[in-house]
Formats: sequence, structure tokens, C-alpha cells
Amino acid sequence: MSITSSSPEAGSRASGDEGAVPVRADGVELLGELPGSGYRKPPALVRRGDGQTIQLTRLLYLVLEAVDGKRDHDAVAATVSESMDRLVSGEQVRELIATKLLPLGVLRLADGSQPEVKKANPLLALKLRYVVSDPEKTRRLTAPFAALFQPVIVTLLTLVFLATAGWVLFQKGLGAATHDAFHQPGLLLALFAVTIVSAGFHEFGHAAACRYGGATPGAMGAGLYLVWPAFYTEVTDSYRLGRAGRVRVDLGGLYFNAIFAVGSFALWAVTRWDAVLLLIAAQVLQMLRQLAPFVRFDGYHILADLTGVPDLYHHIKPTLLGLLPQNWRRTESHALKRWARVVVTVWVLVVVPLLALSLLMMVIALPRVLATGWESLGNQWNLLGTAWDEGDIAGVGVRALSVAAIALPLLATVYLVVRVVRRTAAGVWRKTEGKPVRRAIALVLAAALVAGLAFAWWPRDDTYRPIQADERGTVLDGLPIAQNRPILREGQVGATRTVLGSGATLGTKDKPQLALVLVPKEGSDAPTWVFPFNKPAPPGEGGNQALAVNTKDGSTLYEVAFALVWAEGSSVLNRNEAYAFASCKACKTVAVGFQVVLIVGQANVIVPQNLSAAANYACIVCVTYAIAKQIIISLPKGLSPAAMARLNTLWAQIQQFGQRILRDKLPVGQIYAGLAGYETQIMDIVQADRALARQPDTSTVAPSVSPEAPVAPVEPSPGTVATAEVSPEAAGGSAAPGTEPSGAGSTGPVTSEPAVTPPAPVDSGAPAPATTTTTTPVAPPG
Repeated sequence: MSITSSSPEAGSRASGDEGAVPVRADGVELLGELPGSGYRKPPALVRRGDGQTIQLTRLLYLVLEAVDGKRDHDAVAATVSESMDRLVSGEQVRELIATKLLPLGVLRLADGSQPEVKKANPLLALKLRYVVSDPEKTRRLTAPFAALFQPVIVTLLTLVFLATAGWVLFQKGLGAATHDAFHQPGLLLALFAVTIVSAGFHEFGHAAACRYGGATPGAMGAGLYLVWPAFYTEVTDSYRLGRAGRVRVDLGGLYFNAIFAVGSFALWAVTRWDAVLLLIAAQVLQMLRQLAPFVRFDGYHILADLTGVPDLYHHIKPTLLGLLPQNWRRTESHALKRWARVVVTVWVLVVVPLLALSLLMMVIALPRVLATGWESLGNQWNLLGTAWDEGDIAGVGVRALSVAAIALPLLATVYLVVRVVRRTAAGVWRKTEGKPVRRAIALVLAAALVAGLAFAWWPRDDTYRPIQADERGTVLDGLPIAQNRPILREGQVGATRTVLGSGATLGTKDKPQLALVLVPKEGSDAPTWVFPFNKPAPPGEGGNQALAVNTKDGSTLYEVAFALVWAEGSSVLNRNEAYAFASCKACKTVAVGFQVVLIVGQANVIVPQNLSAAANYACIVCVTYAIAKQIIISLPKGLSPAAMARLNTLWAQIQQFGQRILRDKLPVGQIYAGLAGYETQIMDIVQADRALARQPDTSTVAPSVSPEAPVAPVEPSPGTVATAEVSPEAAGGSAAPGTEPSGAGSTGPVTSEPAVTPPAPVDSGAPAPATTTTTTPVAPPG
């Protein structure tokens, strides 16, 4: 066999054909034998041009190493024989190239073209990578940080981090920091942005550790892990390092998280902004998450480098097969050193059941998870709309992040299930090709699996019910058989709330006390009354009441009651009420009561009542409003037919506005402004009609009082328009008339009763609107 040419171009006519000179594919890099390997015969590593790292036996590595584009098969065989101290023939080299190296994509094809390689596509691998910094820029950017890995500096910074984290978590605490962040949406957005920066700084740690050890870091960028955005750093060259060097690279990201936490503490020491301390907690949580060895986080790579087994997932199948008695003596079962085999086996026996159980519960619970996510997305979207209407840009940003935080896990779950099904189906179909019996068995099993999924996902009463806060959420509760259990039965152990007398003894498990617990009937949507006060009585004759009771976490509830009342007789005692009560988490509750009372003829006593109350009980992050607006107009002779027609038309518009409040969940400020506008229009109709009839007008005041206050009769003169203005009241304070109330969050019950406005001087001019307005929001604590 002769060499036709010494140039790679001439030699690239063929790689495995007879008479050809083999040539390596472009970008192939020989990394050498893996130092500190857990294999009995350490593998050698080769990196292809696409970045894929391949393990080769020593024989294949020596063959590839001898291929330089000049040697033919016999020359390559001679070089390999000299390195291995054993005879290797040119024919054997040709066979190894054709059957082993060419399929791996490390040699050019027979026509000299580059091979078409298919990169491995693991289920839990980073996808859609985008390079931010090429290898050259990465080396320049990370060079200054390599000095941070000096042993003295590492020891000092680690001790400072441990002391800082311990002080923040166990002494200072994060209560004030959490309060500041969640009550200032702009600050929360800033913390989120800085946390993203810290994730990028984490990757600097891997690259700097790689450079400190003497290896060359590659590109840095971002991609998608399932559906979550993630940063990455190419550190394949760290395989040149020993075990300690590789573990240093794995821990480099966590070390830089610790440095970031120390820097955050320094910033807090200067500014005393407690919210900055949340960055330290975020770094600790990120470090704990990264240490999980079950998916391809830092903990996984640390375990792989400690054992000297580069890809643990590829050892799952060989390890499980090696546990079978018939495979105990096979060579493949003893490829690893004894201690490495024990560690890998324990890892496999933990990871496989854990991932299988997680996937099973993910599939079974998928309907309820999707229903919960959909409900939560709707709530966050409504809050986002409220923030947008109020011009709260920071609040819009926080709600947008909340929407993304809810949507991404849902998309990841669906994506993972679809990928598992597709990969499994494709793999089984490929492996059963030409084997009809095995394919038939596979189809039967697939049909059984589809039937099981249909049973688990079939629409029943609870299949697509959102997950509630009082559910335990255990593994057994997630099974379909557990979804048909009654809400409460005799002898069942559970948790609920009840109200005990002041002298009652609290029961224990050993000494239970008799208690009466009211539970809604199964399938009923009626809320349980959990508040430590009596439920308001229904409205009486001529009364109007809006009652909103919300006990559902993450929900938005509006109740509206509009009434137009014509009152005749010697006394007018009409009552308008609005009550908003909440006992839930992250919920919004609004009650709106709007009443117009038209008094026809002579009334000796006019004592209207306009009441509102908003109360939160065991409520976290709640927005609760009660708005009561009452208009009272005295009409000695009634209205003309034209005025009646205009009033009826306007009232139809008001009723449509009420429906819009319920449908669109309008912001409180918009509701208040709308009712004020309709009040003005009503008074315009009355005043215009009186001007035409030239009726004498005088104004006096009819006070609005709470139920407990003594009532003094007011006797208006004929043609009187009763007028009263009550400022909107907030829990713990008051607001000026006409201002938009706001509120979010309370930890205890708060009620408010309308104030009594003293009589105003009589004015013989145009009548003022006869209104009583009471707005009771629950304001944020602090």
C-alpha cells in the first residue's frame, strides 16, 4: 500500500477504503486519557468539532492519534503497535476505522467531505444555545477572576460567606427584607434583575476555575433547560485536569455565588437596605438547588468527577442489567473500579425510582396542575390589568413576572411528558423492527398505558379541580382512587377551623374536646362562614345589600347590588349596605351597594342608613373593598313623564354598568368615578324637571348613621332634597371625599362604620345631591 500524496487534500480521497489515507475531521481535538478515572481501564476523550465529547478505548484513541493525513493504514498500524507493545495489522486498522471511528464522525468520509454527525440529544440537556462570549473573549474576561482561587483567598471568602449567611438566616432574619420587597414592586423587580446577574456571575466562576487549573474555557452563553432560561459555560477542556482540578471547576460557580453574597452583605452594610439581604438568601437557595445530583446541575458534575465517571446517565442501563444474577460475571458489569461501581449503583438505585415516581405523579396530577395554573394565571392577569389601569408600572412588571413564573413550569411539564412519550415510542418502534412478537407485546402495553391515562384524565368532579390550600398533597392523595373520597367522614383525621368559647379548653389528640364543625355539602360552592362575627342579616323592606364573601385562595370576587326605590309614607327608613369579607390568600374581594331613594309626597321622618364594612380574617396578601353609595331625593309632586323616561333610560345604563363591574372586574377607582358620574346625571334630571315645573327648592341634611348610633328624626319642608356627604373611610385612617381608596393585605379583621356628617346650612339655591357615600377598603399593614 503506497501513499499517493503527503498532502491532506490528496489523502482525503478516502478514509476507510483500501488505498486511501485516513484524515481526521475538522475540529477534532484529542483530550487524552481521563485522569483520576473510575474505570479499571481509563477511557480516552476526544472532542468533535460540534463540541460533543466522546469516550474511546485506548486502542481506538491510539489509532485516531496516529491518523495525521499522511500515514496510510499500514503506517498507522505500525505506530499503534509501537505504542501498545502488541502487533496491530493494517487490515485491523482499516476495520476499526470503518466500523468504529467513521460512525463516530471523527474522520473524513471517503470523498474527503466532512462527516454528518448527529449530536447526542439527552432528555435533560440544554437546548437552543446562544453564544454570548466566544472562547477568546471568555478567556480574556475570566482571566482577572482566576486569582480568586488562590487557597488563602478561597479560605477567607468562604469563612466570611458562612458567617454572613449564618447571621442573616439565624440572627437578623428576612422579615423586614421581605416586607420591603413585596410592598415595593419596583424594588422586587430590581432584586429579580440582580439575581439574573448573579446567575451569569455563577458561570464566570466555572470559567475562572478552569483557567486557574490550566485548562482553557470555551464559549459562554444562554439556552433553555426544558423551558427555563439558563446560562452555560463550555469547560470540556477541564477533562485534561486531574480529579481535584475538575471538582474545582464544578465548585467554581457555587464559590462565585458565595462571593456575590458577600458583596451583597457589603452593600447592605453601606446602605442598610434590608431588601438587599434577600440576595443572600437567593444565593443560598441557588447553591442548594445546584447541589442536587439528580439532574445536570453542579451536584451531578461534582459526583461524576469525584467518581471519575463522566456521564452517569449512560450508566443507568448497564448498572441495572448488571444487578441481574446472569450478568454478574460479564465483563461489562466490572468495567468500573469497585468503589466507583458502588457509588454509581447507589446513585442509580436512588435516581431511577425518584425520576420514575416524579414522572408518574406528574402525569397523574397533570389535569389538576393545569387547572390550578390556569386559575392562577387568570388571577394574576386580572391583577396585572388592575395595576395597568392604575398606572402602576412596577406592579405591572411584578405581575408579568408572576405570569411567567406560573406559565413556565406548566409548559415544562407538558413538554417533558410529550418528549418522554415521543422518545419512548420511537425507541420501542426502532428496536422491535423485524420482530413481530415483541412489537405486538409493545402495542398491547401501549394500549394499556393509554387506557390508564384515559382513566386518570377522564373528566370527573375533581379531575380538573384546582388544588386548594387545605389539601395535604401527599403521593397517595394524587392517585385517582383518592379523588373519590368524601370531604369529611366520621373518624377521619383532618384539620379545620372552629370558634371556641373563652372558657373552653383546647382539645388535644389524647384528650379531644367535643366541637361542632359545619362542612359544606359535597359539590356545593357555598363558602363556609369562618369569620369570628355574625353574618349580616338579609336586607329588609326597601333595603339594598351587596355581600361578597371570599374564602377561595387566589380568586377575585365581585358582588354588586343596585336599587331604585320609590318611597311613600310618613317615614323613610331605607337601608343601603355593602360588605366585603375575605379569608383567603392572594385574593381580591369587592362589594358595591348603590341605592337611589325617591321620596314622593310628605315624609315626617327621614332616617336613611348607609353602611359598609370590609374585613380580612386570616388573610394574606388580600385586597378587600366595600363601597356603599346612597342618594335620597324628596319629590313633593313626583316627576313629569319626560323626566321619568329620562330617569328610566339612565337607570338602564346604570344596571349595565353594574353588569360590567361583575364581568370586567373594574378597578375600585373606576367604579367610584362611575357612580359619581351617574349621581350627577340623576340630579341633573331632577333639577331640570323642577326648573320646568318651577317648584320651590330648599336643601337640608339627612345624616347617615351606624346601626348603633341614636337616631334623631329630621322633618324636611315640602320640596326638600335631603343631602349628606360621608367621606370614604379606610381601616386605620380616613380619606378625603372624592379620593380613590386603595388597599391590599391585612392579617386581622377590620371593620368600618360611616361617620355622621352634621347638618349643613339651608341653601335656597339649586339642590345639592342627596347622597351618602361610604367606602371601606382594607389598607395594607404598616
